[in-house]
Amino acid sequence: MTTLHYIYDPLCGWCYGAKPLVQAARTVLPVIAHGGGMMTGANRQQVSPQLRNYVMPHDRRIAEHSGQPFGEAYFEGLLRDHSAVFDSAPPTAAILAAEQLGGHGLELLGRLQTAHYVEGRRIADETVLLELAQTIGLPAQAFLTAFSTVDVQGHIKASRTLLAQVGGQGFPTLALEQDGQFTLIDIGPWFGKPEAFAQWLTQALPVQASTSSAACGLDGCSR
Repeated sequence: MTTLHYIYDPLCGWCYGAKPLVQAARTVLPVIAHGGGMMTGANRQQVSPQLRNYVMPHDRRIAEHSGQPFGEAYFEGLLRDHSAVFDSAPPTAAILAAEQLGGHGLELLGRLQTAHYVEGRRIADETVLLELAQTIGLPAQAFLTAFSTVDVQGHIKASRTLLAQVGGQGFPTLALEQDGQFTLIDIGPWFGKPEAFAQWLTQALPVQASTSSAACGLDGCSR
């Protein structure tokens, strides 16, 4: 059996750009998500004019390459809210909790990405995470219990170990596993072409090893 490992971060713009590709891949084979903790610990960032000026050109390139929408509530709301903090740990914990509650981790990740990049929501805030979890049908108390008990730091450490093991350069990294062997997928050519990506996966498994040409490293995003 072939499995697709998806090493992501909920605050990674290129991961948002890859959202339709991951959704398409799920129609072809099992996908396992691994949160890499790009903006955790010392890498947490408070929103500032400098941060806004840094991410906006990247976001516009992501929109151009992927066709993914970015909202005015994000560009002119969240990215101007200097009291907001970008922290990957709480949304990653929420995704782990959703995965525990019936395998809804990737579904919640997609909802969080839309909330962040389109709606300009603070997805590091527990109240926002609870509200968004409920919008995909997760029961409030069960979600809060799971959210408060998941080992998010252990998960991030394991994800970074996997990232190094498969030779990934940042986020997103997609790697196929078959019989214990990993093959990296270059998703660069597939941005904005989810149907073609799904067809390629169906016809071309396993693929030739290559590295992703569009990724976010631990210190930021690049292409």
